Amino acid sequence: MKITNIKPYAVWVGDRNQLIVKVDTDEGLYGWGESGLSSRELAVSGAISHYANFLIGRDPMQIGALWQEMYRSQYFEGGRVLTSAMAAIDIALHDIKGKALGVPIYQLLGGKQRETVPTFGCVRADDPEQLMAYARDAVNAGWDCLRLGWKNDAASPYEPRKHIATVAEWMIKAREALGSAVMLGVDYHHRLTVPEAASFCQRMPRGTLDFLEEPIRDESPESYSALRKLIDIPFAIGEEFSSKWQYLPYIERELTQFARIDICNIGGFTEAMKVAGWCEAHYIDVMPHNPLGPVCTAATVHFSVAIPNLSYVECWETPNEDMARQESSLFSKRAQLVGSSYQLPEGPGLGVDIDEHALAECEPFRFYEMPHLKRNDGSHTNW
Repeated sequence: MKITNIKPYAVWVGDRNQLIVKVDTDEGLYGWGESGLSSRELAVSGAISHYANFLIGRDPMQIGALWQEMYRSQYFEGGRVLTSAMAAIDIALHDIKGKALGVPIYQLLGGKQRETVPTFGCVRADDPEQLMAYARDAVNAGWDCLRLGWKNDAASPYEPRKHIATVAEWMIKAREALGSAVMLGVDYHHRLTVPEAASFCQRMPRGTLDFLEEPIRDESPESYSALRKLIDIPFAIGEEFSSKWQYLPYIERELTQFARIDICNIGGFTEAMKVAGWCEAHYIDVMPHNPLGPVCTAATVHFSVAIPNLSYVECWETPNEDMARQESSLFSKRAQLVGSSYQLPEGPGLGVDIDEHALAECEPFRFYEMPHLKRNDGSHTNW
């Protein structure tokens, strides 16, 4: 079997672009993948074209060797643009291999370790009473782990000190309203500095939060070491990491307790499985990042089925947060959520299929940006 074509589709799906990749073979088998680098899809599409130039004509079954060739056969190795391109191709190659062997992808990864995949529910609102109501709806629908947040995350100017005071009050109310049995977290999307993150946590009684996601930027592990000395809430870090090497200090120094592996950013199944095994050696649970479309979700579910150290997978299908996009009409098969858990994928490969004619007729790529935030003094700050 030989690869005959690798085609990226960058299409607008209602509120953002989605970059889906199809890999074809000379035996009629094909695979689907997805890139995770949102808002920079054209850069990733360009990288995919570079890889396709030498991958066409190659054996799609040799996934590990092709991954190494993509990573190592260039002077400027790695980086999020390249590894998210590699991820989409790697996922598609696993889809092909599963179909060729007649097994779901998780069987290629060592087989199943669980019968269903638990999720944490994403719940957002800009009013505290509405947030509490939405959180109760999610708990009543079966979720025992929630990540709470705010709906309007593009408001600018943005002042972190003012915001942490408000959000701390919301989290205290949420814990009081939902009781001690529900696991609660918040994602600060690396908006804070070390002292701001410490101040936020110190405003809440101990036991309010079970995890704090991405409180500060990740470029400096030393900064996370400093923050760890100031607070005792478990960290959920790593959705933006693009390799095992970027994870290295956070695992070896045990700076994270929940590894937010994004299979569509880190290089697909090939790299994600290595990071998960490394985490297992340090008793770090994996909490996969899953913010994209059905291809990402299906790949994340297969990955989660096959690893022993899973906590929860990110899920945007809570009662008041279902992210219904134009993409829903494209997929004839996709991962199924029952209650708060994804079901074991059935059938060979990824278990996802796409109407390629409908995909080709989708609204084309649009230039759009993640929010560009400024502080009151006019300086730029993190989104």
